Amino acid sequence: MSLELEYPVTLPDGQTFKQPSGLFINNEYIKSVAGKTLDSINPSTGEINGSVYAAEKEDVDIAVAAAKKALPIWKKKFTGEDRGILLNKIADAFVKNRELLGAIEAWDSGKNKETNAVFDIDICVQTFRYYAGWADKICGKLIQNDPLKLAYTIHEPLGVVGQIIPWNYPLAMAAWKLAPALAAGNTVVLKTSEITPLSLLYFAQTFKDVGFPAGVVNILSGYGATAGSAMCVHPDIAKIAFTGSTATGKLISKMASDTMKLVTLECGGKSPLIIREDADLEQAVKWAAVGIMSNQGQICTSTSRIYVHEKIYETFLTQFAQHVEQEYKQGTMFDQGCVVGPQVSKQQRDKVFNYIEIGKAEGARVVLGGEKNEQGEFAKGYYIKPTIFADVQPNMRIVKEEIFGPVVSVGKFSSDDEAITLANDTSYGLGSAIFTKDLEKAHKMAGEIEAGMVWINSSNDSDARIPFGGVKMSGVGRELGEYGLNMYTQAKAVHVNLGLKL
Repeated sequence: MSLELEYPVTLPDGQTFKQPSGLFINNEYIKSVAGKTLDSINPSTGEINGSVYAAEKEDVDIAVAAAKKALPIWKKKFTGEDRGILLNKIADAFVKNRELLGAIEAWDSGKNKETNAVFDIDICVQTFRYYAGWADKICGKLIQNDPLKLAYTIHEPLGVVGQIIPWNYPLAMAAWKLAPALAAGNTVVLKTSEITPLSLLYFAQTFKDVGFPAGVVNILSGYGATAGSAMCVHPDIAKIAFTGSTATGKLISKMASDTMKLVTLECGGKSPLIIREDADLEQAVKWAAVGIMSNQGQICTSTSRIYVHEKIYETFLTQFAQHVEQEYKQGTMFDQGCVVGPQVSKQQRDKVFNYIEIGKAEGARVVLGGEKNEQGEFAKGYYIKPTIFADVQPNMRIVKEEIFGPVVSVGKFSSDDEAITLANDTSYGLGSAIFTKDLEKAHKMAGEIEAGMVWINSSNDSDARIPFGGVKMSGVGRELGEYGLNMYTQAKAVHVNLGLKL
């Protein structure tokens, strides 16, 4: 199948644009070497939104060569101030095109435009602005422990970095990875998810438009087994940054080890949310819903295990179910007031529904939902009703395994020690949350939870200035903040002899 390099699109909200279908390499859209393509499927209808070229090993080689050639230009001829100016121009472009980019993101991924997708664009703006400010502030240290010897360190870019992003936040996750890598002086080959390739391919042209040299940013669409694997083993890629499942993260780590690549892996999660007896229950209910129902539950840090003190357990369940039913309406990506849209794909919908059936078979009580939504306009799409399970036990699969949908498991505890034991009874360690009015207890419990992040009296309110990442099977390394920037530099030590004689 041969595609044009762009084709006209009219979105359901009436906006029109030309969708690129090529691979973005060396500031140009080009066809893949083999000419293979992949389709973007509309999650609300099951119909094809469009097709794009799928990269394979030969295309990865071309992109890496372009990035390698551009590296000395980007590293040596562009100062930190120059890079910061360009990163701010990218942020400006996100601001200018917020409505259209939000619409493309919604159309491609199934998330609602007004209650979800446009806020992803705001995340992109914040992230690029933050790292634009860092671009001219990357510096080393002066070390002088002996009058006859001086040493200093230089923080240098790693080189060509490979980045692989997931389908749940196509633009936002790209921003999290691109902005710090570029600020530090690296060049990039980034692979989109094969499920949601459209928005980032459309935006890729912007890097050329604002003045990035050819080869600094290269965007490929493709499958993990082909393009992703080729990136992981490529000898000229210095690092792989990946966001996705733990199973895939393990494979990437193994493949990258043969060439001694650095890796940053942000993988799965099964994050706990603890509600103590003294919690502000109204706030706990609202944040608990945000923590699992946002983005159709397709968030790695979703607080998908809720543990409630036994004295307020039934009260919480009643209020929680009422709130979700009233405030988390289902609909398509362009429906006004819709919060919970379709799952991103039929495969994902079926996986989530299978876990719902498992939960029922294991004996968990269904408080809300527990089924597909195939009524009326939802019949052709990939919809799961927001689902609340209660009375769960620690050994249940719905408690142990990541579901990645609008499905939450609620259990009870009688003491803080029991709550911490339940929270830590998982192979994951990404996010967590504690609701209490006793801040002394909150800080103590935060120190005991085995997770890379703890929210106190909120859930999933991440910020570009604060490090994001996990422990245990949730990955290695950090994104965002200064910690995320450090993941894209390496320290070089320079020793200066000031008169030491042999």
